[in-house]
Amino acid sequence: MTDTHVPARGDDEPDQLREQFRQLLRYRWLLGCGVGAGLLGGAWLGVTGADSYAATSDIVLRAPTNDPFDPAVSVDKTLNMGSERQTALSSSVAQVAAHDLGTTVPTAALQQGLQVTNPPQTLVLHFAYTAAAPEEAARRANALTKAYLELRKSQWDQVRASMVKKYSDQLAPLVKQQDDITKQIGRLPDGSSAADSAYAVKANLLNRITELNGQISSLMALDMTPGTVIREAVPPTASDGLGLPMALGLGGAVGIALGLLAAWVRLVFDPTPRSAGEVARAVRAPVLGILPHGGTGTLLVGSQSDSRAAEEYRSIAFRLAYDDRFADRRRLLVVAPRADAGAAAATAAVACNLTASFAETGKDVLLIEADLRTPTLVERLRATTTPRPQWTLPDPAARGSAGAGQDGADWPAGGHYAVDAGESGMFDLVPGERVRNVPRALTSARMTRLIAEADDPGATVVVLAPPVLAYADALALVDRVDGVLVVCNPRTVHRADLVRIRELIGGAGGTVLGAVIHSERRDGSSGRRGAPGGGHRAGRPAVSETPQTPQTPQTPGTPGTRTRYAPGARGTLPEEDSGTAGPGAFHAADW
Repeated sequence: MTDTHVPARGDDEPDQLREQFRQLLRYRWLLGCGVGAGLLGGAWLGVTGADSYAATSDIVLRAPTNDPFDPAVSVDKTLNMGSERQTALSSSVAQVAAHDLGTTVPTAALQQGLQVTNPPQTLVLHFAYTAAAPEEAARRANALTKAYLELRKSQWDQVRASMVKKYSDQLAPLVKQQDDITKQIGRLPDGSSAADSAYAVKANLLNRITELNGQISSLMALDMTPGTVIREAVPPTASDGLGLPMALGLGGAVGIALGLLAAWVRLVFDPTPRSAGEVARAVRAPVLGILPHGGTGTLLVGSQSDSRAAEEYRSIAFRLAYDDRFADRRRLLVVAPRADAGAAAATAAVACNLTASFAETGKDVLLIEADLRTPTLVERLRATTTPRPQWTLPDPAARGSAGAGQDGADWPAGGHYAVDAGESGMFDLVPGERVRNVPRALTSARMTRLIAEADDPGATVVVLAPPVLAYADALALVDRVDGVLVVCNPRTVHRADLVRIRELIGGAGGTVLGAVIHSERRDGSSGRRGAPGGGHRAGRPAVSETPQTPQTPQTPGTPGTRTRYAPGARGTLPEEDSGTAGPGAFHAADW
């Protein structure tokens, strides 16, 4: 028995995660595409990386200083490692390296294989160069390292030369002024005030000249070495690639991640219900059953009593029987969301099999086909024409053949059928007929009296109606058959359709008792293979039928041809002279 209810808010997160993962697995083609793309990328990475070699070298940077052992000097605050890394990657370094290598390779092409990194909390620049040959990779890595050091030393030398020139430019006028004052002092008498003033000016000039000479001397004493090579590049012995196995594994992992991401995005924007729980939330009613593949045969209960589908129908019937909303009135309206071949077959199968399941419990069950636009139950069931059930009391003038009354004046007072459900017993069928005014026929007093027969003790009425969103016929019956069962295929119906059905039924005064989920076959069919009426079940004897001669409904007590069951057939009932078997008489042994 399927027990699917609307999930409570306190559901465990592991259960929800497992449900979401199962929903993601619905899009296996997206997962497959992601894995395929990842494997292709991994294979490309493995093949292209097999012919690449990386050589590395390291240098330690230092700032120009006249005392490298002075603890007050903080080199890490003098150097900006980010700027130094950008300088190492610049085209200026590549131009110097290309000149040293004596190659005609363009600067941009030489820069493509270079990577420069700075390990955290260090003054080290790590040079890595990738080339097709190991010797070439090592040669270019060393050339670029040397070019960087040369460029930085040249830049520092230029800065020092510029500063020395500025100090020299300031010093030359002072020296000339000092010489002039010295000559002036030689012409002045000793002890005079003018001589004393000249001596004071000369002393100031000497102090300034001494200061400038000291600054120039300090600059000339600086060690302008920008850094030291601590590791030279050597030709690598192995390729720099991950290898084909590792690349394929990495590509597969990335492909799975991409596939899951694509499946999740598809899942978010999928308008169809992703699980039975979402169907239950949309209709705000439990999912009473999930039919297995091939479980939408027209009449499985009684004819295939040992099948999984038959047991599923029985469990649905028992759940309805113990639902107070259905048990009080015993009226069931079976509908589908929209009109299509698979939905029509599945809805008819659910209505017929539930009717047979109710009959199996000993109830007097009446199945009414309220689909007056495309009636098909007679063809599907191949029912035999028998006397009208005792609860149907139409006017005498309404008696006629089952196919009479095409204008709808006699429906549902035309010919009624008795269907043999094998071991489940018998149930009565009021077949649908094409009428001119469908709403008038569905809301007629005869239809109301026919549905009201469910008020009798031990009686149950099942009504098969057209799709809710295609026609308003089902809504015309909700006020009298207020218990609604929705039959849907989650792969073809939208959540918005189920919500709309619930709103329409609730607005018409009905109640959605639950939903039944079915699934289509890969070939697009949702029921059993073959003709609508089905064929003989394997292992069951065929039934001898009377000649297919058109017959008219007979009144109780009219003698007719006796219907006999094949010897050994399951569901054998006592022989009775209840009437003449009509064309294509249906028996459980046919299934």
